[in-house]
Amino acid sequence: SITMASEAVAVLLLVFLSGSTFGIKLEGNGYTDVLIAINPVVPENPLLIKRIKDMVSDASSVLFTATEGKFYFEEITILVPPNWSQGDYGRTKTETYEKANIVINEENRAYGDQPYTLQYGQCGSESRYTHLTTKFMLDDELIKLYGPRGKVLVHEWAHLRWGVYDENDDGGFYMEPKIVIPGVKKGYTWNQKGFSYGDSRRTFLEPFFLRVYAVFLNCIILSFDKLLFMYTLKVTRFCSKKTHNREAPNAQNRMCDNRDVMDVIFTSSVDAKANVQPLKGPHPAPRFTVMQRGQRVVCLVLDVSGSMHGSRILQQQQAASLFLTTIVEDNSYVGIVTFTNYATTLKPLTVIHREESRTQLVNYLPVEAIGGTDICKGLKKGFEELCKDNGNTMGDEIILLTDGESELDCVSEVKESGAIVNTIALGPSANKELKRMSEISGGKYFYASDNLDQTELVNVFASLTTTNGDFTHQTILLDSSGMKRKGILNGTVSVDHTVGNKTTFLVLHESQSPEDIEIKSPSGQIYDFIDFQPSSISKTHSLVIQGTAETGDWTYTIKNTLSDQSITITITSRAVSEAIPPVTVKAYMSQQSIDGSKPMLVYAEVNQKGVPVILADVMATLESDAGDQYQLELLDNGAGADAFRNDGIYSRFFTTSKKGRYNLKVKVQRKDKGKNNGQVRLKRHSVAPYVPGYVIKGKSPIVMNPPKPPFSEDDLQDDVGSFTRTAIGESFSVSLPPDLNAEIEEDKVMLTWTAPGEDMDQGTADSYEIRVSMDLEALRGNFSGAHLMNTSDIQPLEAGSTEEYSFLSSYIINAEPETVMFFAVRSRDKDSLMSDMSNVAKATKMLRFVPFVQTTSTSTISQYPSPNLKRIVFTETTESRICHPSSKTQPLVPSW
Repeated sequence: SITMASEAVAVLLLVFLSGSTFGIKLEGNGYTDVLIAINPVVPENPLLIKRIKDMVSDASSVLFTATEGKFYFEEITILVPPNWSQGDYGRTKTETYEKANIVINEENRAYGDQPYTLQYGQCGSESRYTHLTTKFMLDDELIKLYGPRGKVLVHEWAHLRWGVYDENDDGGFYMEPKIVIPGVKKGYTWNQKGFSYGDSRRTFLEPFFLRVYAVFLNCIILSFDKLLFMYTLKVTRFCSKKTHNREAPNAQNRMCDNRDVMDVIFTSSVDAKANVQPLKGPHPAPRFTVMQRGQRVVCLVLDVSGSMHGSRILQQQQAASLFLTTIVEDNSYVGIVTFTNYATTLKPLTVIHREESRTQLVNYLPVEAIGGTDICKGLKKGFEELCKDNGNTMGDEIILLTDGESELDCVSEVKESGAIVNTIALGPSANKELKRMSEISGGKYFYASDNLDQTELVNVFASLTTTNGDFTHQTILLDSSGMKRKGILNGTVSVDHTVGNKTTFLVLHESQSPEDIEIKSPSGQIYDFIDFQPSSISKTHSLVIQGTAETGDWTYTIKNTLSDQSITITITSRAVSEAIPPVTVKAYMSQQSIDGSKPMLVYAEVNQKGVPVILADVMATLESDAGDQYQLELLDNGAGADAFRNDGIYSRFFTTSKKGRYNLKVKVQRKDKGKNNGQVRLKRHSVAPYVPGYVIKGKSPIVMNPPKPPFSEDDLQDDVGSFTRTAIGESFSVSLPPDLNAEIEEDKVMLTWTAPGEDMDQGTADSYEIRVSMDLEALRGNFSGAHLMNTSDIQPLEAGSTEEYSFLSSYIINAEPETVMFFAVRSRDKDSLMSDMSNVAKATKMLRFVPFVQTTSTSTISQYPSPNLKRIVFTETTESRICHPSSKTQPLVPSW
């Protein structure tokens, strides 16, 4: 990354985005829609706004120079907290704190005031967010420690936007035998023993200059400036092939295969395909907008068409009840609209201020379904209701639930409204364009199956929280589970010491009430059926634990032995106090639309106010609209898809060739197994180099900064005990092209596919089995009966790598004008377990006419053993009849 003093700090915000930095656009050479958000813990201060503007303006010039005139900052939005009242702030549209690219917050115990960008490990991929502290922005003394704010921001931007890594590591520095620093007068030189001037070696300066030199090792140092030695070493551009040190043991080389920063930016990053040309002349100054988000205003737009009759209308009612009673924040405004082929307002906007208002809204939820479906009429009615609080819909929300396929001819109106539209597709028939509607409005998209024994729809509504950066007032989903049968549903949920307020057990049933419900606290206190509040309309039973719930394992038992019906239970809670931030989990995919161009990764971030929670058991469940279900154990071991060990970011590759819409659920558990388990613990990502000292021109000796406090992980870990969390990610779509591909180029047939692992995406397969047939259905129906190709010399590559397998075609004898071949492949692990068959790849060879023979028997395929197949030979084993003017019989020996 750009070698200037900079980098990173505190992680409070757990951003839940759609797999990339939200909203940033590159229009021409300028970046627009960059969102900088201030946390509500920061006191109102007009100077902070000015400092942000100054920082970005300076950074824009630095960025322009560092990228050789290709990029600059054009439009920036600053989002101030809702509790600020002294300024004239505009009203937000779709900007929210959780979408911020850069966060201004209080210092974090893990990083203090060091700038920090949260990276998830994929070189070239956009990162989550950059964190800067208030002190960093306001205290000029920190410039001596980390460098000018504009240069720091550009350094962080390289991490945030382009997914590059630091070229200086705390773990050691690479030194060349002797370096002469350009632009330094009077013969100052550097070698392995220190920094020297002529024959006089200043060995007492060695630690300082070693640090300085290491930071700037991989880029050209052009000259000194007038004041501070460290940050005025001028680097005019990002490291390129000519200036990058491929041998340095740093994060950039490790994570990006020894590639330089410019190479990553222009070949692998999100801007790689932009084909940006350098500007001729200076860049324009950035434009700033300062905005503020008000109270949450949301309208439920619910489908009550005939297809919603029965179980679907019940699921909608139960899930919406949870949202209204438990999830939506106090002081929010909520309205309810329903639609069939026309739309109706059931309840105008109502402020949430007491439990009575929540109960009143629940009583208005629809219970009947009949008629056609017109989604746009529902949306338009919803917009009408949102207008009633202040005359416009800017920044307001729609939660749209539908199972229908009606036309969506109102997309332009959604975009123009300025409202955030969150869409929920219930069942397999809901319009697939709903996803697009969410994307253009900055909303979230979810798919939920309509199986009553699943908790998908309830979980979706439980995830529809909003935050200004303060997680202590947000409802947290601890657990949810269900069954569809006679019997007993039981389980355990762990309440840790970071949560416990408003702990709620919600039991949902399909028809008749369960015979008994029992909740048992860690101390043995029993809450039974009579302690629950029933609702015969929504078929729910709810229990709210008064005060703060006990820390430890709670057990639940639900008895349902009289009828086959769906029974589910959902447990939620809130932070134990405003002083103790809760453990939170965010789950999402690396991409929301998968086309096979990049690998799919599942992420879960487990965190407590900036410090990772490690050593947890994390299981992801992914289910398609066709009912295919996959379970993946997400790992934090620094292997495979996971970039860093013990950083609280659990990940795994997700490999599938089945198209469709998928939902994502992540369950995190940690059982107290003794010391060093379930700890909140710091794992450092790339952090700003700390400047040990500086030189003032014309003065000596060097001015030393205070020693950097020693870092100890023991000081930054805390056992949170047993805990349970459940998180829902946005739904995503898979439209993968076939993974196995076959092409014929001149006389060579090339097969390519993505290497599977020995265990899903982990490790390396043991071997491959490739078969070929001229009959598509025969290959699909009987893979083992097709012609086997000799692959004994192929050494499988690591999971996720591209495999290539080629052979030559020199003579093909066939009566047809073309030959069509079908290929498929399976992998085998070390225990001889076989994978499913891949997709079938088709290759067509256009032929020139050559002598041929007819045969009535099958052929066998042999292959010369070679790492790359050079020839496949058909050998006829029976008599053939010549169909050629010559009367001589010829054997069938076509060679590919």
